[in-house]
Amino acid sequence: MRDFTHFDAEGRARMVDVGEKAPTRRTAAAGARVLVSRETFALIRDGGVKKGDVLSTAQLAGIMGAKRTAELIPLCHPVAVDGIGMALTLDEARCCVDIRAEVSCGGRTGVEMEALTAVSTAALTVYDMCKAVQRDMVITDVRLLEKTGGVHGDFRREETV
Repeated sequence: MRDFTHFDAEGRARMVDVGEKAPTRRTAAAGARVLVSRETFALIRDGGVKKGDVLSTAQLAGIMGAKRTAELIPLCHPVAVDGIGMALTLDEARCCVDIRAEVSCGGRTGVEMEALTAVSTAALTVYDMCKAVQRDMVITDVRLLEKTGGVHGDFRREETV
């Protein structure tokens, strides 16, 4: 367990003390995908979902999710987020909604969890808004795409999905 920072010497969960770390510029991007049927895809694209504009609502939900990450994930630090960008795009060939979040801050800990929470919340919102017409949608490919800053350095996923 010594490689995991969220456990003490006895193996109990703890919140990591980041007080001695210097604030640095940190960014993270995450992605997710919601696979839908052709019928659901057309409804989203054409604005025919009864609950309203799926992509705009999911975009706002993703931003709200990122801002509340520390309330949802037990050992996450509250982070003063500087910016959150959300992009939801329709991919007709794959019949899906692709979701991307970009989060930035100047702080002592990274914003990977905020970016991942943003795309997860947006994907769940797409599901919620469309479940009346399709219950077998699949939320998939939730992943960290890249991150910068911090002691562990930069990371960039070689996209294969």
